[in-house]
Amino acid sequence: MKKILIPMLLVFVLTFSACSNQTTEKDNTSTIQEVKSETIIYESENGPIEVPAEPQRIVDLTCHTSGSVMALGGNIVGVDKYSKMNPLFEKYSKDAVEVSDESLEKIIELEPDLIIASSTSNSIDKLKKIAPTVTYTFGKVDYLTSFLEIGKLLNKEKEAQAWIDDFKIRAQRAGEEIKSKIGADATISVIEGYEKQLYVFGDNWCRGTEILYEEMKLKMPEKVKEMALKDGYYALSPEVLPEFVGDYLIFSKNLDADNSFTETDTYKNLPAVKNNRVFEVNAKQFYFNDALTLEYQLDFIKKSFLGN
Repeated sequence: MKKILIPMLLVFVLTFSACSNQTTEKDNTSTIQEVKSETIIYESENGPIEVPAEPQRIVDLTCHTSGSVMALGGNIVGVDKYSKMNPLFEKYSKDAVEVSDESLEKIIELEPDLIIASSTSNSIDKLKKIAPTVTYTFGKVDYLTSFLEIGKLLNKEKEAQAWIDDFKIRAQRAGEEIKSKIGADATISVIEGYEKQLYVFGDNWCRGTEILYEEMKLKMPEKVKEMALKDGYYALSPEVLPEFVGDYLIFSKNLDADNSFTETDTYKNLPAVKNNRVFEVNAKQFYFNDALTLEYQLDFIKKSFLGN
């Protein structure tokens, strides 16, 4: 009897072991598929990149995308110096570490699962070894498409598109109200002092210009159109301000820049200044065209021109 039982027992053990191995293999396959589903393929400007479907620790090294990442609820653990000093971003970046594309050791310590960098960075190959790295070229796509791309990257394209659609409606409606109040032919200029240089801006170089000129269809002075549209900005001397400043002026003011031109007779005699049609704003809150900044700019423009 024992001679019969032992072979049968061996058959049972071998059969059970085989089934167990098959189950383990199935479990492993299931786990692999589950891991795969936790990533997405993002079609970047440099080709497809596998990124986390829900990134948990993002390092954003570009000053022009971090506000959009924040607006979509992305958890940023590392930011560039301009984003770190931006008062608008403070509540989103208070715990984030200031980094650059050269502070690789700091970035490694932050253990990011996604890195966003500028296409001009010299450290892209090194950053890619730390985490999936997506680069953007400023101005390659228009400002709203740029936000949509961040939405795609964070697997939140629907949310990004819904915001874009709503923002355009609100901006265009406000533009109609402003034109009704100041006149359809009234001109508006945007200037900013940076260090010792003064700039005037075209229709796509942040500082609220996309809202004013693209969405609201408000007018800029002919001289601004002539000199600043191609590059997006134009450096000028205070002496020629009368040629560039329109009926209304938005002054994106850097408190640490040389703003002595505001004390000159040339500036004081500008019609916009004499008629109290100058609206000053903190440049550090006005620099960019990400979603958070755009919301702030739209609110500032509405309050400045409509008083509500």
